[in-house]
Amino acid sequence: MIDRRVRRLVLGSFPSQASLAAGQYYAHPRNQFWRLMGDLLGEPLAEAPYPRRLQRLLAHRVGLWDVIDACDREGSLDSAITNARANPFARLERLAPALSDVAFNGATAARYARIFAGAGYGTCVLPSSSPAHAGRTYEQKLALWRAWWGRPGAP
Repeated sequence: MIDRRVRRLVLGSFPSQASLAAGQYYAHPRNQFWRLMGDLLGEPLAEAPYPRRLQRLLAHRVGLWDVIDACDREGSLDSAITNARANPFARLERLAPALSDVAFNGATAARYARIFAGAGYGTCVLPSSSPAHAGRTYEQKLALWRAWWGRPGAP
């Protein structure tokens, strides 16, 4: 979900089985992404219908995408990903000419951070919003996501 207005982009790794089945980003009910973004934006995104969530992100000039276009994976864990094929990142310049800041939702997505930094984008690795990554509390994750959202130089 990217358009010409997007200035910030959140990149995940590859959709979970729940997300693929629903045809929605971050569809697993325990994934904290929509709650995190709602708290950042001051809007109840987690409770909103999915089309409204996307609409509100775009209104705040935030896009969503994944670093991996296709892969083999049994289950939903990033650690099970094999034969990954990256998305065509070169298209971003055309799709989102205002893009300046890219955040990576978790360590698997962050493997691509150097590509984006090398292209001149500001980058930030965020703790994963996935329920599989419970090493931090919600409040700890939110603090790190807020630091990205409010950092100097970010749009």
